[in-house]
Amino acid sequence: MKKMIPAALLALSISAPAFAVDGMINVQSSHSVKETADRMEGVLKEKGMTVFNRIKHSEGASKVGIELRDTELVLFGNPKVGSPLMACSQSIAIDLPQKALIWEDEAKNVWISYNDPKYLEKKHNLVGCEAVIEKVGNALAGITKVVAS
Repeated sequence: MKKMIPAALLALSISAPAFAVDGMINVQSSHSVKETADRMEGVLKEKGMTVFNRIKHSEGASKVGIELRDTELVLFGNPKVGSPLMACSQSIAIDLPQKALIWEDEAKNVWISYNDPKYLEKKHNLVGCEAVIEKVGNALAGITKVVAS
């Protein structure tokens, strides 16, 4: 039963590319996981953002004998954007810096997944940050579009 829940959630997230599903937006990439993550890192740096870390979950899993399809997480941010959000509600700091999950599904499709800023706005009851949330949403959509194509 416990194994069915993650599989069901994964199926839901795959079924709606480029749409928010349970707080996550998924955009299909036309590149491999590594190339998508490389492109993501490059575009983020081009835009003046800080790339804090790149975690290769599939490599970590292999070190403990677990086979996992290619999965990487890129952590990035910009204090000019994140700080105003934290001023609205400090609890959003748990979801910052921003993260982009780049992963391969069972059909060998590659996806870029990230938290929907509108979902985070509701989750953390952000009031007075609508313009920043809109800016973040537009930036993430633009970045993933460039990276994925």
